[in-house]
Amino acid sequence: MSDPYLLLWLEAPLQAWGHDSRFGRRDSLDFPTKSGVLGLLCCALGGGGEQREWLSRWASLDMQVVAFVRQDRSGLPVQREPMLRDFQMVGSGYDDKDPWASLMIPKTCDGKKAVGGGTKMTYRYYLQDMAFAVALQAPADEAEGVLAALQAPVWDLYLGRKNCIPTEFIGQGVFGSADDALASARDLAQGNKRIAAFTVRQGEYEGEVLSLNDVPLQFGADKRYRDRRVTVCGEV
Repeated sequence: MSDPYLLLWLEAPLQAWGHDSRFGRRDSLDFPTKSGVLGLLCCALGGGGEQREWLSRWASLDMQVVAFVRQDRSGLPVQREPMLRDFQMVGSGYDDKDPWASLMIPKTCDGKKAVGGGTKMTYRYYLQDMAFAVALQAPADEAEGVLAALQAPVWDLYLGRKNCIPTEFIGQGVFGSADDALASARDLAQGNKRIAAFTVRQGEYEGEVLSLNDVPLQFGADKRYRDRRVTVCGEV
């Protein structure tokens, strides 16, 4: 018997799914990453640290995504909102002579004052008003436990960053196949007045094939990932 699929519904005013970001520029992919989704499950379960053994059970399992936008009164898709760029100053306005305030000022790895005085400008990008159905294949003996954790999480759940608060229950059930999970997602989308915009399938199919370094092998301070191939079908 094949492993079941969890249906996750990810909907929020803002979402951010970084896959190739640096400190000064925090980009977002156009859809959820596998590392972001598994990190969300770790938060629900209260799993901290490296989680190497747990992640190894999920690394090769399937993940499919359907992106949904809002529909107008006639049932046609509404034009997507552009990517939101948020400008932030990190370390600005603190007194470097105050021992507590000094902790908020960025420093070099050996604790010395950074070049430019320590204040850093950052640009952070967010998806606006999107919803995603994620059909995530799960180890058979973990699916129900993960679903229960999503309904009563140990740690708060966010869709990429702490200002990306979900507006719908994330865990939507356990299903025997990805098709069954996504069929249920389409019913949920219809009730939320959403319409499908594009799909992301794990593997190489007809469409735009991408290579993403988003399969987590180890969390914690020394994060490690490996690549996977996905195919984006439809408008991106």
